[in-house]
Amino acid sequence: MDAEALAQKVRAGDARAVACAISWVEDGAGALPALSAALYPETGRAYTIGLTGAPGVGKSSLTARVIETARGRDITVAVLAIDPTSPFTGGALLGDRLRMQTHATDPGVFIRSMATRGHLGGLALATPEAIRILDASGRDLIVVETVGVGQVEVEVAKATDTTLVVVNPGWGDSVQAAKAGILEVADVFVVNKADREGADAAVRDLEVMLGMGPKRGWTPPVVPTSALEGNGIEELWAAAESHREYLSASGDLERRRSARLLAEVEEMASQRLKRSAADVARELHGLAEDLAARRVDPYEAAALLEARLTGR
Repeated sequence: MDAEALAQKVRAGDARAVACAISWVEDGAGALPALSAALYPETGRAYTIGLTGAPGVGKSSLTARVIETARGRDITVAVLAIDPTSPFTGGALLGDRLRMQTHATDPGVFIRSMATRGHLGGLALATPEAIRILDASGRDLIVVETVGVGQVEVEVAKATDTTLVVVNPGWGDSVQAAKAGILEVADVFVVNKADREGADAAVRDLEVMLGMGPKRGWTPPVVPTSALEGNGIEELWAAAESHREYLSASGDLERRRSARLLAEVEEMASQRLKRSAADVARELHGLAEDLAARRVDPYEAAALLEARLTGR
């Protein structure tokens, strides 16, 4: 199928075409730029929520509850679950997403696990492109779920409008290294499994940390939930809606989206230049030997590469 034909089916909301288009993103297909050009004018309508947290905090269960809440309001949903890439098949691990399968037969719900495989730039560029495909397919809400709270996951979560960071009671020791990062990226904190001992302490700890952090226009609320029992889900939805209203009223929604698009374009250009630089470096015969023999230093070698790339 050519890019225009696939784009036409994506715009019509065809689930198989959407899945095929996301596979193009994963594989870094050569026709991806043409597909992007055909779909881009139809994007920018969906609202996106990022959901991140350490493994085992109940993100998939929470996502299932968010789907349930959205569908109760007649909102169509797409879930993009960013998973580790299998070293054997290249596909996404955890791809079955068993906790979400109760929604699998609902035509108003599209669920896809995604690995990055051959996409140039990895998750940082594959995720926004996949989000745009889901957006162009007509979904109202797109939920992006990641598998952890490392730097890659934080970057993926920042590709969304509202970011939910999920923790459990006793969360402190397990995420100290990522604490600064999640404080910056979170728009709403969720203390899941709040029926367990220590939940109140976790809420207090987060509120204290937020009180000590830099002041900004939006202070992330801390919402206790139990995805298993269904408790706190309405409060979580209300918190996400409040953040959306704040972004719209303040003008931050458009500013965030514009900044993300510009950062994405810069990263795409950087990746292309990096690839070109690698090609030029191989063409500069003896450069590696000159570096190893200390006849040129790295700055001089970089200047040679830049001169060749720019034609100066």
